[in-house]
Amino acid sequence: MRFLYVALVVGAGAWQPIRPGVWFRESQMAKEGSLAPVRAVAVRIDPRLARFALDGVAGNDGGRTGWSIARIGAAGVVAFNAGQFAAGGAWGWVVRDGVELQPPGTGSVVMSFVVDSAGVASLVEQSELPSRRAHARLAFQSYPALLVGNGEMPRELAAPGRGVDLEHRDSRLALGITDDGSVVIALTRFTGLGASGDVLPWGPTVPEMAAYMRSLGCRRAVLLDGGMSGQLALRDRDDTLRRWPNWRPVPLGVVVTQVTQ
Repeated sequence: MRFLYVALVVGAGAWQPIRPGVWFRESQMAKEGSLAPVRAVAVRIDPRLARFALDGVAGNDGGRTGWSIARIGAAGVVAFNAGQFAAGGAWGWVVRDGVELQPPGTGSVVMSFVVDSAGVASLVEQSELPSRRAHARLAFQSYPALLVGNGEMPRELAAPGRGVDLEHRDSRLALGITDDGSVVIALTRFTGLGASGDVLPWGPTVPEMAAYMRSLGCRRAVLLDGGMSGQLALRDRDDTLRRWPNWRPVPLGVVVTQVTQ
């Protein structure tokens, strides 16, 4: 019941068009309670009008290559940090320009973001990976999955003691896919201390973030690296750059550019 209640109070607000194929929304996550001092910003991208590219170094560099949203570049429309990382760099599967730089990692709550050779973006569960591996143009992995199948929480999120901490609060960054194939990026920020505290690593629990992604229409979703790593940039139609930076550099980021219609 707790998951269903959260899904009713988050995700208010309307999508605002930023440019062709890109929409933005920002809203308070809840009117009262633990999520009241948390705002969520979200970007929805039509992959038919966009190109996704990985930026950064995929491994053997100590996991600190200095990537941040400052690398969005003049042509970038959206930029955000990619999946989790390990001591040696990016964790798990990495494919750039059709070349597999690292093999897939494994785990019960691992998901892969894949853009295939036809430009179709998707979130792939572990059981689906073998059939998708050969056709990936871009891919990276992250965990834990928030929504699987057709909008269900994975069993690891349904009850405590299944490998995922369901009570811990942190700032979150998540990626989701909607029924129409749109890609949704959502970032949370703490507002309880004003502008000086917006990067404080405090926010929704994992189930609460799953509820928020579901409220945005996502049928599949996964957490990216949040906490001190979560960062997002968005370029408006007039080229104004909105930035939500953070403290920690990461091995890999994603830069989205617009495809000319």
